[in-house]
Amino acid sequence: MSFVNKSASELSAMLASKEISSVEITQAQLDNIDRLNPKINSYLTVTHEIALAQAKEVDELRAKGEKLSALAGVPIAVKDNLTTIGIETTAGSKILKGWIPPYNATVVQKILANRMPILGKTNMDEFAMGSSTENSAYGPSLNPWDLKRTPGGSGGGSSSAVASMQAAIAIGSDTGGSIRFPAAVTGTVGVKPTYGAVSRYGLIALGSSLDQIGPVARNVMDAAMLQDAISGPDAMDATSLPESLGSMTEAAKNDSVKGLKIGIIKELTGEGFQAGVSERFQEALDLLVASGAEIVEVSCPSFQYAIAAYYLIQPAEASSNLARFDSVRFGLRVMPEGAATVEKVMAATREEGFGPEVKRRIILGTYALSSGYYDAYYGSAQKVRTLIQADLAKAFEKANVLVSPTAPTTAFLLGEKQEDPLAMYLNDIATIPANLAGVPGMSLPVGLAKEDNLPVGAQFLAPAREDARLYKVGAVLEKLLENKWSKKMMDFAPELRVN
Repeated sequence: MSFVNKSASELSAMLASKEISSVEITQAQLDNIDRLNPKINSYLTVTHEIALAQAKEVDELRAKGEKLSALAGVPIAVKDNLTTIGIETTAGSKILKGWIPPYNATVVQKILANRMPILGKTNMDEFAMGSSTENSAYGPSLNPWDLKRTPGGSGGGSSSAVASMQAAIAIGSDTGGSIRFPAAVTGTVGVKPTYGAVSRYGLIALGSSLDQIGPVARNVMDAAMLQDAISGPDAMDATSLPESLGSMTEAAKNDSVKGLKIGIIKELTGEGFQAGVSERFQEALDLLVASGAEIVEVSCPSFQYAIAAYYLIQPAEASSNLARFDSVRFGLRVMPEGAATVEKVMAATREEGFGPEVKRRIILGTYALSSGYYDAYYGSAQKVRTLIQADLAKAFEKANVLVSPTAPTTAFLLGEKQEDPLAMYLNDIATIPANLAGVPGMSLPVGLAKEDNLPVGAQFLAPAREDARLYKVGAVLEKLLENKWSKKMMDFAPELRVN
């Protein structure tokens, strides 16, 4: 019997009833990783021995009658920018190759406390800078729907792993859409929680005011269970929310959208969006309306400046965060020719250790923060951020949740946008506002585009701290779409499918 195509919630129930063991599930999952990862490159590190030891331990505890969490025994994949004791953590960069962290990220601690075996660390764009995983120092991950296409980024490793049954659930991080965009193009569910709902302690920072850790899954309930497992206050993170946001698992049991007001964001529809994306998106809205939801149009004029503001704020914060990689304390060290001063060693190390996109953003961010330019660039971008927050606040006065396509197009071909950074950045047009405002967002698969038979995602946004609204509407829409798309949504590359 194959376990790898089961959802996390299904596996949870089977484990609780002792129909299967965690060792059986974990071994089956590892076998599938061994079969598929050489083709897809979802994982940078696969932790066979660690995962099986953790699975054995949870089986022994269950046999003794110990009270365990809902996800205990369900294996999970972890993005490679979260620190893990005893497991190499590279953030997709050559500069951290071989680095073994001395501490666990809070999210990793919560995974271990919930007794979830860790299958390995997933591939990503270097330091989460990118939308395709092509910026990984270890080669791109591939989209299981079409191995010539990107699985999105920066978290393409997690999304491709979940989509191809190499994990039932995974952890991602989202700075400008790095969970939601990969989810959209791989037909998975990805959630960026409210900023501060999940601790960032132990996350290798990109943009500290933007980063948020969240779940990657194949359905809404799995994402809800995982968010419940990893969220909550943390004294180690000063930006962590002081209170819990309630049970997302309970929210995901919702079966009605009657009376729900859904706001279509005027600036994120129409021109510039692939026809097949718009068609599937409209069909999803029609299903919600037929089930009792009300559609209203909202306008967020400041969204037209969101990408420009984001690509000043994020590189500025990245420039500061990446200054720690100096060849002195940890990571790669390159010795230059001639006299090896600290300055020359640092320059040689950063030249060899960082890839082109990381260098580009460090230079841009350092310039934006430099004396004489701070107010003109970084300061102005922060003002735009305030306008975006104000526009969203007004929109939420008219609607309970907001909706748009997650991405303008389906998955693009590898190499198609790599030489044009601006074209790559435009992929994040719909996802960036949520990070700038700190509000939660969910991408949910809504079908396949007619032009290329590739997945399309719809994005829902809710006010800060109202993550439960996403799971409520997501659960209903997922059920409404089930008969039409559920079988087709996993009908990709025959050589990758699990029977």
